Amino acid sequence: MSASTGRWPWRQLALPFVHQPQFTAAGFLAAASNAEALAWLARTEDWPQGRLALWGEEGCGKTHLLHLWAERTGAAVLAGAALPDLPPAGRPLAVDDADTAPERALLHLLNATAEARHPVLLAGRAAPARWNAALPDLASRLRAVTAVPIHPPEETLLRALLASLLAERQLAVSPPVQDWLLLRLPRTPAAMREAAARLDHIGLAAGHKIGHAIAASAVADMPRAAEPAIPNHEDFTAGEAPASTAPPRLL
Repeated sequence: MSASTGRWPWRQLALPFVHQPQFTAAGFLAAASNAEALAWLARTEDWPQGRLALWGEEGCGKTHLLHLWAERTGAAVLAGAALPDLPPAGRPLAVDDADTAPERALLHLLNATAEARHPVLLAGRAAPARWNAALPDLASRLRAVTAVPIHPPEETLLRALLASLLAERQLAVSPPVQDWLLLRLPRTPAAMREAAARLDHIGLAAGHKIGHAIAASAVADMPRAAEPAIPNHEDFTAGEAPASTAPPRLL
């Protein structure tokens, strides 16, 4: 801990390894907020035109679900920003961060998979119809993609997610400290993931169990929790309500 600031200098530490998330079925937390996405992924044969898009905020589980579907179907997983001009042939495709893909490459991928009758799963922060594509042909195809939202997480899901992230990193954080973090952090999966990464980093320097003082230092400059935002009902299809608050479960 720095004598001048009273905080652990987590930014100045060097990690001995880069944490790699594990996209396993056992590690996915199923809840009401992602139930619709899980249902659609279980019936690929019902996708209109063989295309589906998952959309939602950062850290909501899109990438995890995309990898689970790819493992089950034998699909190739591609990064949107690095999408090649010639996509892999002869198999289903899954494109993560598809809203960052070069437009011509994405258009070619959609055309090629449609011609070969292979399913395509896209993932992005917003529904494809809102991606502001400049190419008219691409914009038309994106508007036709069935878009399934992953809704904002329930409190029970955030609690389970934080505990899961800490366990994945083998961090010893007591339930009272976890409770404090949940009150202190923004109510988003991304905030839970960043907090776990910071605690992992600073925990290496502390060399012992993470208590309240270390946790407070690690998240001191993160945004604070705010009142829950009112859902934008325009983001949901007609007659559809935001997800309920059923407790999460492991798949």
